[in-house]
Amino acid sequence: MLRVAEQYAGTDTGRQRRANEDSLLAHAPLFVVADGMGGAQAGEVASRIAVESFRDGLDDSSEPEEALAALARVANARIHELSHSHAEQAGMGTTLTAIYVGERDVSIAHVGDSRAYRLRDGELVRLTEDHSLVDELLRQGRLTPEEAVEHPQRSVITRALGPEGVVEVDTRSYIARDGDVYLLCSDGLTTMLPEERLTDVLLANRSLRDAGEALIAAANEAGGRDNITVVLVRLEELDGSASPLRKEAPAARPPSSEADPAEAHPAPDSADGAPSAAGAGETAAPVVPRRPRQPSPSGTDRGRRRVRLRRAGALAVVLAILAVIGAGAYLALRSVYFIGTNSRGLVTVFRGVPYRLPGGLALYSSDYVSGVSASTLTPQRRHTLLDHSLRSESNAGSLVGSLELGQLE
Repeated sequence: MLRVAEQYAGTDTGRQRRANEDSLLAHAPLFVVADGMGGAQAGEVASRIAVESFRDGLDDSSEPEEALAALARVANARIHELSHSHAEQAGMGTTLTAIYVGERDVSIAHVGDSRAYRLRDGELVRLTEDHSLVDELLRQGRLTPEEAVEHPQRSVITRALGPEGVVEVDTRSYIARDGDVYLLCSDGLTTMLPEERLTDVLLANRSLRDAGEALIAAANEAGGRDNITVVLVRLEELDGSASPLRKEAPAARPPSSEADPAEAHPAPDSADGAPSAAGAGETAAPVVPRRPRQPSPSGTDRGRRRVRLRRAGALAVVLAILAVIGAGAYLALRSVYFIGTNSRGLVTVFRGVPYRLPGGLALYSSDYVSGVSASTLTPQRRHTLLDHSLRSESNAGSLVGSLELGQLE
């Protein structure tokens, strides 16, 4: 059985855009990247709707590919309807790339030119095909890879969520392995860095956080022409089978009567210690000495044993209580959120509580990185939004969503 061992999610406006139209979701085992289009607020709205459609996750009883495609179609219908009912959002749309980590497989749903990759044994493999004019021409052999890099229509998308009432969603599942790393990204990364560079950065960084930050920094250094979103997921094998218990050697059994007839049938002693007379005509049998008996435990030994047993029982109870408290604390930390900023100054939703333990162990993790820089907020907004108050997931998500849409009062 596989599980998510490590994850990273980050987004950046880039160096040539004034707003961030990318959105992401990183709720293991479900991860989503969406790249909005349609201009400023319209693109942000479209990508946000796409991500929100996946926030409740998948039904455990559903087939992952079918469930992912169904959620994508729901998002498409919502975006399409909104774009036709609001003139300022007419024509908006978004790409979508989502992965779901199952027990043995990773399932993907994909529309547009955001991408999913898998790094395994040092090799980076693209798992999705771009729904773009340039990629279509590449597949038809009408363009070379070198020509595609500088093609004037390389940003033209041939399929997205929103423009049409019905959308075709590509789905596929791949057998996953222990140690696999999956990369989801918007084209703000892949148009800036070749796949060889992506591989080098991923292999050069041990932690996914370092790798993700390095990818975003490298894309910005290369020009940062578009918004850059990176989601990284590392899988590990979860061994649920208990290791076989070692067989103990059987305890030594006390000698039986068959093994030691002398112990079982001792000769009786006479009153004065001399051998008793045998029956008529028989020779008197010799006296067989008894085997010395082990002394029974003294009262002191028995008391010490009872004390040790009581201490062991008390220790077991304490450990059980600590385990319950620890499990409750872990669940509590996973169910609360707060809003702050990440290392790049972007408004971020964190899961957990805003504290660090001695040694630098954080009791929180990044859950959603918005495209809003805290420096653009008024002092009053910063004070009320970034005060690290503990919130529910829905409350924190709603506040940041409203902030991104420019609706926060």
